[in-house]
Amino acid sequence: MLVHPQFDPVALSLGPVQIHWYGLTYLAAFGLFLLLASRRVALPHYASAGWTRRDVEDMLFYGVVGVIVGGRLGYAFFYKPAEYLAHPLDILMVWKGGMSFHGGLLGVLVAMAVFARGKARPFWQVMDVVAPCVPTGYAAGRIGNFINGELWGRAADPSLPWAMVFPQSGSTVPRHPSQIYQFLLEGLLLFVLLWWYARRERPTGQVAAAYAVGYGVMPVSYTHLDVYKRQALIWPAMMAASALCSSSNTRAGPVMTGFFRPVILATQPSGLRLPLRMARWPSAYI
Repeated sequence: MLVHPQFDPVALSLGPVQIHWYGLTYLAAFGLFLLLASRRVALPHYASAGWTRRDVEDMLFYGVVGVIVGGRLGYAFFYKPAEYLAHPLDILMVWKGGMSFHGGLLGVLVAMAVFARGKARPFWQVMDVVAPCVPTGYAAGRIGNFINGELWGRAADPSLPWAMVFPQSGSTVPRHPSQIYQFLLEGLLLFVLLWWYARRERPTGQVAAAYAVGYGVMPVSYTHLDVYKRQALIWPAMMAASALCSSSNTRAGPVMTGFFRPVILATQPSGLRLPLRMARWPSAYI
């Protein structure tokens, strides 16, 4: 059994200025996006469509605004609505911490829609460029959560070698280090799979749909989490991905829905049964 090291959340102090580890993980996420997206737009099918490094830099600017605004508003209204409705100006105090991944994701979607409209590019083409670059940012954020000792998992068997006591939880109960699980699965593993899948030209929207499916599937393996709490995110993500594929390619939607049908049925809310058609996974999509 391990004990959380209780890292100092401040990485560097320069007089009155404090640089936090969590802020550095955001900086790392933005830097990785710039690097990876630049490689994405250099692929022949994007280069021939007129994508340039300048487009990536503009996307990063829009994305940073979307992450910060969406993440902050998401944290305020998803987690502490009463507190922030009573003191709305506290939302602007970002230095006090508090960001929501799902709020940030919604913010990025809005930002990319604005970017796509301004550049006169198809929205789903923009999302296909962005999607494989997202998991590394997610991974960086989860490292920040681990350093801060937050977002721990459920109680774990003390005999589990990596079970960890998080003093921040207010107890000495060993818990699953869920931040590390998410770093490895929804971060590194999803990145490797998406990067491999997106190496070839795909019909518009398929890469973005693959991200939605992957982000929906990965949490199913988390035996340390209360799966019911995440069902609201898991099965709609996969169904939305299938619908997206259907709109961009008539075969892809049924294929993805059929392939992930057992997972969808296992994770949808109790009492709800979705009429999903089974389909085989053709080699053309691998």
